Amino acid sequence: MANVIPDEVLKISKSLENNGFEVYPVGGSVRDLLLKKEVKDWDLTTNAKPEQVLEVFPNGFYNNNFGTVGIPWNQGVVEISTYRTEQNLTPTHKPDKVSWGKTIEEDLARRDFTINAIALKPTAIESNKPQSFEIIDPYKGEDDLKKKLIRAVGDPNQRFKEDALRLLRAVRIATELEFKIERQTWEKIKEDAKLIEHISGERVQAEILRILKSKNAYDGIMLLYDSGLLKYIIPQLI
Repeated sequence: MANVIPDEVLKISKSLENNGFEVYPVGGSVRDLLLKKEVKDWDLTTNAKPEQVLEVFPNGFYNNNFGTVGIPWNQGVVEISTYRTEQNLTPTHKPDKVSWGKTIEEDLARRDFTINAIALKPTAIESNKPQSFEIIDPYKGEDDLKKKLIRAVGDPNQRFKEDALRLLRAVRIATELEFKIERQTWEKIKEDAKLIEHISGERVQAEILRILKSKNAYDGIMLLYDSGLLKYIIPQLI
């Protein structure tokens, strides 16, 4: 893999490692990296608690309940999230209880789709030399990237009942990447479509706008229709 992670992002990672913490690029940034797409937003995950991250980066900011610290850099913000597990009693996109995790595997297990549950562990990072990484991929997300599949992590029945926004995210990501939705995941989307009513209009609007801005907007709208989501989001179109 050629040099792909910006030096400033690597410096942020190295600062955490130098203070005795684990840190990994993760999620959508790794997905786009493996797809050789431009990475616009860098996400890191670590075993450092938010207050420990802020000790390393006094210029960071933290004003949420999800363990995510923002670190400004010259292209925006690097988001650093503490390993965590979540307990969701309702599908509202807001966990009822967040607990800090101990391992990268715990953190990957809470994520939505296999292609977003991949982390990178740098193994050889030196200036002016190719970057080398170990891929941490317990749910075979890299295989699904090659197959162009959106597949829920673990039990899709549980994933969507934890957070109904994932119903819409599956359609949006499939639309943007020109991927298919894996059969079991698709069946659960259709079965749980009504749960989207638990999600705020603002969140739904953001996902819909991204679908409409995609070059595959028509395909995305048809997925919304076929899944049954559209009648709960824009019933006037049904």
